[in-house]
Amino acid sequence: MTIIGINHVAIVVPDLEAGQRFWVDALGLSLDHVAHVPEEGVDVAFLPAGNTEIELLQPLDENNGVGKFLRKRGPGIHHICLEVAHIEETMSILRDKGVRLLNETPRTNPDGRKYAFVHPKSTGGVLVELYQIPHTPDLHEDDQKPGGYED
Repeated sequence: MTIIGINHVAIVVPDLEAGQRFWVDALGLSLDHVAHVPEEGVDVAFLPAGNTEIELLQPLDENNGVGKFLRKRGPGIHHICLEVAHIEETMSILRDKGVRLLNETPRTNPDGRKYAFVHPKSTGGVLVELYQIPHTPDLHEDDQKPGGYED
């Protein structure tokens, strides 16, 4: 199991525009883009911060998971996302260690990124997202040499 690093910290806000003020105006972060993600029931503002990102989540419906979170707890940190090298392997290892997962199998974003969530009851109260970004294999993977030749 390889944890690459913290991919992002997600924060629930009632309004994306108002929620950006501190991050952009006070801290000087730049808004990269806003995405409408109906399959997750949120609009998301992406604010790069060094090697990670702040994601502001505005629920589209007060009755979805993020909407219920906002209603019950108010604005604040929703989850921390850990980028992993191999999500299925990571999930299997966690299951073997008795960690409770919210997803039995990873979900896949339209751009091919796989993700799954770890139940807060297994993490000391923090919702943790596992996230795998597709990549092009490098020369060390599968012992491949340039041009497709193998030793």
